[in-house]
Amino acid sequence: MSLFSRNSDLPGLHATLRDCTPHGRGFKKLSAGDFAVVDATDISRQEAQHLADAGPAAVLNISQFATGTIPNTGPRVLLDAKVQLVEGLGETFRNRVKDGKKVRLTEEGEVYSGEKLLGEGQFLDSKRADEVYAEAQRGLVDRMEAYFGNSIQFIHAEGPLLIDGLGIPDLGTAMQGRKVIVVSPSEDHRAKIKLLRNFIREYEPMTVAVGAAADSLMDMGYTPDVVIADPTEVEAETLRAASKVVLPAAPDGRAPGLERIQDLGVGAVTFPSTVDSVSDLALLLVDYHEADMIVQVGGAVDLDQVFAAADNAAPSAYLARMKAGRKVVDADAVISLYTAPAGGTLAWLWALLAILVAIAVIVLVAGFGGQGSFVENLEGTWDNISSIITGWFS
Repeated sequence: MSLFSRNSDLPGLHATLRDCTPHGRGFKKLSAGDFAVVDATDISRQEAQHLADAGPAAVLNISQFATGTIPNTGPRVLLDAKVQLVEGLGETFRNRVKDGKKVRLTEEGEVYSGEKLLGEGQFLDSKRADEVYAEAQRGLVDRMEAYFGNSIQFIHAEGPLLIDGLGIPDLGTAMQGRKVIVVSPSEDHRAKIKLLRNFIREYEPMTVAVGAAADSLMDMGYTPDVVIADPTEVEAETLRAASKVVLPAAPDGRAPGLERIQDLGVGAVTFPSTVDSVSDLALLLVDYHEADMIVQVGGAVDLDQVFAAADNAAPSAYLARMKAGRKVVDADAVISLYTAPAGGTLAWLWALLAILVAIAVIVLVAGFGGQGSFVENLEGTWDNISSIITGWFS
């Protein structure tokens, strides 16, 4: 490893650390020969190419460049660009990262600032990267065969539900032609609801809350129109406030938590199905009742999650989203439409404010700067300005 032969009082490859993690701002400063710090599990080819174009001496990954879950080509892009790869540095290293710090990387994968150890990872070389890629490719094929086999079984069992909505409870026509927000529990569903406040204010959409997300909506001042959940997961006040309560049930009609609903005296309907995910049931429910647009907060599924065998990417989730089709919009897309750009719009607002302040100052100076009343002084000032402008063009 000839890169580790630079002259220095301390052994190792010396460079400037650049924090290129999602919360860091070091990528814009990243130059040839620097160390790029990333937090990129199964790094994509696109992200790797951006890094390779900057020409860092090494990329230090808090996570793993390739977990073996998906056959990603990102590591190969960096290795082909002769970039040293160190992975698995962990959360302790993340907390010690400081953009612009001078550090050194040893042959053992240790990162030091002077003589202080910041973190220790493992080098990823071409041989190991190729082995992980081959294993991941074989695993992906096996998982996809099983996944689509399960999808066929699900269609056999729930074809009438997917095609004609068999078993979906009748909730009337309240959703027909309206925009509906479906909120599922997630780490950031509260934050996303806050960011959707302008959309909610403008369109007054109906809200369908899944599970404990119903309580979140109530806490934030929104009464859910429909709650679809096991009643034991939701506060009694929320269940009483909702316009409709839907209980997920087994195909034979047995619904967990039915006794609690009866004890509370809350009216409810059941939704019998073999689908395990309540978020998937909610999507099918809203689509069946002819909503004009479905904004999904939490519970969204994409192909990357299917490839990675994510827990929420069951065949029912993929097929429910396909069933809803073009009606479904992820909350992030709507949020982006209601978020002002950080630079341009605010700059115009500040400029407008400055103009208004300047006008106010001129008015005050002109009004109080003469011998007459405030209004007389303003009129005299305006007459003088008009005379000057007229003289320019005469």
